[in-house]
Amino acid sequence: MISEDTLLQITQRFEFLEAQMAEGSSDIAKLAKEYSDLKPVVDEVLAYQNLMRDILDAEAMMDEPDMRELAVEELPILRAALPKAEHDLQLTLLPKDAADARPAILEIRPGTGGDEAALFASDLMRMYQRYVETQGWVFDVIENQTTELGGVKELVAHIKGDGVFAKLKYESGVHRVQRVPSTESGGRIHTSAATVAVLPEAEDVDIHVDPGDIRIDTMRASGAGGQHVNTTDSAVRITHLPTGLIVVSAEKSQHRNREIAMQVLKTRLYDLERARVDGERSANRKSQVGSGDRSERIRTYNFPQGRMTDHRIGLTLYRLDQILQGDLNEIIDALTAEAQAALLADMNG
Repeated sequence: MISEDTLLQITQRFEFLEAQMAEGSSDIAKLAKEYSDLKPVVDEVLAYQNLMRDILDAEAMMDEPDMRELAVEELPILRAALPKAEHDLQLTLLPKDAADARPAILEIRPGTGGDEAALFASDLMRMYQRYVETQGWVFDVIENQTTELGGVKELVAHIKGDGVFAKLKYESGVHRVQRVPSTESGGRIHTSAATVAVLPEAEDVDIHVDPGDIRIDTMRASGAGGQHVNTTDSAVRITHLPTGLIVVSAEKSQHRNREIAMQVLKTRLYDLERARVDGERSANRKSQVGSGDRSERIRTYNFPQGRMTDHRIGLTLYRLDQILQGDLNEIIDALTAEAQAALLADMNG
């Protein structure tokens, strides 16, 4: 049961925000953001309170001879609706990840498996590109180093849109593939892997980078099969000296490369800080979907059986072709629901 004090605090805050906005507060943008975030919660609060009021009214009608028949009919229906209303309200009250609404940086790198791992990494890149298209988002490639066979040695992409990180944050980890490689003449099934990282884009207020902590180098883009080969001398590499992080951007504009590389660097530093904070919090959590540890094997794509298995939630789907074409909604929805269930369990003690 959700306390009435909690619900009252929520509605009072919402009414305060409405009043401040109506008066034309100077901080209207900040107020509007909080108002927008709080409105779905207040809608659920009102729906829950209305249902509770209807139940009380129906129970009172049981003592009135003229109304008893109607109450006998309505009361079971109203009471049956209560668990869902409580659940929906609890979901809106779950602690929010402040980064959920942000764009994201996607990084894909081959793991064990040589050329086959690099080819699988390129399959994952196309899978996410197609998913991004279905969501109406934008997929901008920042860095794409490729092998002679067309595999991915390293991909860094910027995904822009509303709620990108909320949808993709559970994709981080080791993705494993089991199939007969196109480079294998013996027809044996090989296992290889690629690592995916999804980082919420940092905002200027999140991370300050001291100019004395970085080294910026300008260079010619190179590498077998790289998409920028012989196109530019303006690739930029930024090294963050305290952490050893290295970021490269190889667009044609050197000025733009500096902007892109700095943004990616800030995003990686922001991710490190989030990981540190989450590590401190996780000691107090009962459970979570994925630890955020990118060495964790999260998913297997088995080609001979046409099967995808997500090991964190025990989900197995036999439609691998559609999944690799970007049909990820069922997987993402299941992961989100599992994470919400874990948070609800924690909240309810």
